[in-house]
Amino acid sequence: MRILHTDIYKFSIPMHPFTIATGTMHYAQNIFIRVHTDAGIYGVGECSAFPMIVGETQATCFEMAKDFAALWKDKNAAAIEERLQELHSFTAFNATIKSAFDMALYDLAARAAGVPLYRYLGGNSKKELETDLTIGIDTPENMAAKAVDFVKRGVRIIKIKLGKDAVTDVERVRQIREAAGASIGLRIDANQGWKYEDAVFALTTMAPYDIQFCEQPMRHWDDDKLPALVKQSPIPIMADESVFDHHDAKRIIAAGACDYVNIKFAKSGGIWEARKIHEVCKQHTIPCMMGGMLESRIALTAFAHFALAHDNVVFYDMDTCMLGHKTDPVTGGVQYNGFFLEVPETAGIGADADENFLKTLEMVTV
Repeated sequence: MRILHTDIYKFSIPMHPFTIATGTMHYAQNIFIRVHTDAGIYGVGECSAFPMIVGETQATCFEMAKDFAALWKDKNAAAIEERLQELHSFTAFNATIKSAFDMALYDLAARAAGVPLYRYLGGNSKKELETDLTIGIDTPENMAAKAVDFVKRGVRIIKIKLGKDAVTDVERVRQIREAAGASIGLRIDANQGWKYEDAVFALTTMAPYDIQFCEQPMRHWDDDKLPALVKQSPIPIMADESVFDHHDAKRIIAAGACDYVNIKFAKSGGIWEARKIHEVCKQHTIPCMMGGMLESRIALTAFAHFALAHDNVVFYDMDTCMLGHKTDPVTGGVQYNGFFLEVPETAGIGADADENFLKTLEMVTV
């Protein structure tokens, strides 16, 4: 399959404000691409820039996408490793926009094979994918009220954003546990917001509230302190911003610095590298979670395919488009049955962008 051209869109999705420890997002800074081939099919890819975490914005992704598309023109889309290596040779980092191009290649490959992406990746559809739903940072009272609403909607697992102030964070969790009840699963995510002493205080004080795990309690440059925190914490630690690629995974696991790892395409650069992270974690019996940024159901569908195909992915944080998106600009794709995800059986990813929505966006063809 020879690549003819690539359509690149600033896939901006308006949102209700969503706050984490490192900042507030008012719209999803996404990029959507279609990689067209001489086989008469195109592959889709989407990424969501989260500058506070990955250092990329929608604007930087858009500009890099033009360069990537030019690199790939007239090249073989079926040679996935070669095409991705061209991107890595051209520029270091920029994992977020690389993930959209990676996704498009895998969509093309699965479509050419006539199978859903999860089957192309070697998986089956027997696994249930139940996502959590995330509460952004607010006052303890407002967060507890939101937890009550979540439970009424049928949510069984709540993820709580923390990291602003350890003392108030404990109160946030206390009130949410009291409001949600004992049967609801609770996860917390500090998004690098605590210092070591704050993390020790918060995690030990939250022990009575039956927390499943804590994501990324400290800044990634404090990774050397994670082994000590893992030993002291009664709550398991999940590495997120500390693990971008499989080299990070090897380093963190060897240091005894985590119990779990969160895999996100926006960090790994896409499926190719995410599979390597999964393999490293599986070899060391470190379970993984499938997570995301603020992607629409296009990328979310790819996440679900990946989760189905990889048995060491046992936690699912796949609520990206439920975190305040004011519109759903997607055709096909994964559907929510309550908070269980149902993956399409169509060839490839099985999701695309709505044409009417695309007409409203800034775009370029390379």
